[in-house]
Amino acid sequence: MSTLLLKLRPLCQETFYEFGDVIDDSEKREIDEINYGHTLKIRCDSIVDTHLQNGRTVINLYKTRPIELPFEVKKMERHPIGTQAFINIDDNPAIVIVGKRGEFDATELRAFLVRSDQAINYHKGTWHHHNLCLDSSTRFIVVERDGLEGNCEEIDIPKNMRVLVDF
Repeated sequence: MSTLLLKLRPLCQETFYEFGDVIDDSEKREIDEINYGHTLKIRCDSIVDTHLQNGRTVINLYKTRPIELPFEVKKMERHPIGTQAFINIDDNPAIVIVGKRGEFDATELRAFLVRSDQAINYHKGTWHHHNLCLDSSTRFIVVERDGLEGNCEEIDIPKNMRVLVDF
């Protein structure tokens, strides 16, 4: 059995762009002063795309139990007809494990450590693990697609492979 060790790397748009958008206040963002100087609008321009096949955009609250590292990845999922955004509302780091869109390839998986002041929006069809957090239970506001058509496909990690995530 082969083992693939995914080392957690810091999350930034430059390393995450093929999987989705990073929503944060990095110095590279365009900033507009709005609301008569009371608010800074930090342009992230992440697209919510949930309307294919009569879908609708919904906002849900997910409460996730923490995991311990090393963590073994057993399944991945994707949403082929809608984006999915995770907005952490607690002061606790999260983990995203992602793979490229298209045919699933476990050897191409990557893992990122998401600071509590960052959020992510997966592109349609991006392979990802369900939401994970460290240290303590964490709440996420999730902006996603709701509709009659199924929008979640799951796949098992191949039986001859073990995928671990660690620092």
